[in-house]
Amino acid sequence: MEGASAMAVLDDVRQIDAGVLNIGYVDAGPADGAAVILLHGWPYDIHSFVDVVPLLTDAGCRVIVPYVRGYGTTRFQSDESIRNGQPSAMAVDVVELMGALDIDTAKLAGFDWGARTADIVAALWPERCRGLVSVSGYLIDSQESGRHPLPPKAEIAWWYQFYFATDRGREGYDKNRYDFARLIWRTASPQWAFDDATFGRSAAALDNPDHVDIVIHNYRWRLGLAAGEPQYAELEARLAEKPKIRVPAITLEGDANGAPHLEPSVYGKQFAGRYEHRTIGGGVGHNLPQEAPRAFADAVLQV
Repeated sequence: MEGASAMAVLDDVRQIDAGVLNIGYVDAGPADGAAVILLHGWPYDIHSFVDVVPLLTDAGCRVIVPYVRGYGTTRFQSDESIRNGQPSAMAVDVVELMGALDIDTAKLAGFDWGARTADIVAALWPERCRGLVSVSGYLIDSQESGRHPLPPKAEIAWWYQFYFATDRGREGYDKNRYDFARLIWRTASPQWAFDDATFGRSAAALDNPDHVDIVIHNYRWRLGLAAGEPQYAELEARLAEKPKIRVPAITLEGDANGAPHLEPSVYGKQFAGRYEHRTIGGGVGHNLPQEAPRAFADAVLQV
């Protein structure tokens, strides 16, 4: 199993105003290269792609790696903005970032929240997406489906959603976000032997002043316990219809993913364009780009 070195750091972080955010992002590779946007999840950061970036830039790609809202150096431009974690808002962030960087179209690739965001952009703005790489497949969902109970065995895997639904859970996450993130890393990637330096490099991104608000809103919104913003209602209505993804796509899954996920046979029908699924062996868990960077980069280049 591959693993990122704690010695490498994505430290050339730039800032740009895009939509409601001032986004921190890495921009690597030739300026005229084919654009690739890499999207991280929770509770990770841009260093999930620390070994993917050089593989893509060596192949001639321009690689953009933004901090998601609530992480790293990304900030809201207004103190009045709602700290909204709903999925459509995060997808709009990506479209706004592309506009700010004058990128008409790009390959999108991500895992966890980042895969969901990439899926949404590919489904709703296919003209902006030349190809999609999504870990754990089709992750588009709705508040309505989130209200329906799952079998107990499935529900227990989502324990933290119910914890976050309480004021005690919010306070607990705020006070213990490093320990919480470490626990999620270990349970989601049970065979990944990351060290303290590797964890600490990413955990620093959780110190963002909006982080807790974004995370809590995201999970409460999914359960229908928090309202979204009106400007995203039309997008969420379209997503509730489970739109098919028609751009070329490769889905990936680690053979040791400890996070809740569906089998490819369940979601494969949602990909209506050129489509391939790859299972990555060797004890690879949820943070697939950091645990198997070559397999992730190959999918991005080949999609």
